[in-house]
Amino acid sequence: MSAGVQGSIFDLDAESPRLRDLGSHVERRVLNNGAWVDLRPGWIAGSTDLFDALRDDVPWRAERRRMYDRVVDVPRLVCNYRASDELPDPLLVDARAALTAHYRDELPEGFATAGLCLYRDGSDSVAWHGDRFGRGATHDTMVAIVSLGSPRPLALRPRGGGASLKFTLSAGDLLVM
Repeated sequence: MSAGVQGSIFDLDAESPRLRDLGSHVERRVLNNGAWVDLRPGWIAGSTDLFDALRDDVPWRAERRRMYDRVVDVPRLVCNYRASDELPDPLLVDARAALTAHYRDELPEGFATAGLCLYRDGSDSVAWHGDRFGRGATHDTMVAIVSLGSPRPLALRPRGGGASLKFTLSAGDLLVM
């Protein structure tokens, strides 16, 4: 599969993909109603190699979704992993364990599932949405996003309206909300 990627200049000294410490490197931004966003820039060192491996080895699939009055192509490729599924790279297993340990007080059950998205080019995207499926439809939950590949914007807006927040996630960055 061909997908262009600009490597990170911060990954040049990394020999192979590895996790960096979370701890005090996580920057928390407190929002309203108990919500927050944590950012850990550069959490995965050597992320270009991890991106290449996932891009080439994951069984990506295209999806179609009903939006309003028609069915449309989802503008990205996806692959989902249930808690019982083997993740496609050992570093993702380590990442899930590190996240579960770090957020144990706030998410006692830990992180379980994983959804991977491949944005093939600048025209792939995700629309505004809220968690209306699974646990997120009825309970507060946590989502961890690890960005690999070229920098991409990620915008959040309050469900009830108001100003949005915009983050530019670079290769290896972690965002948890």
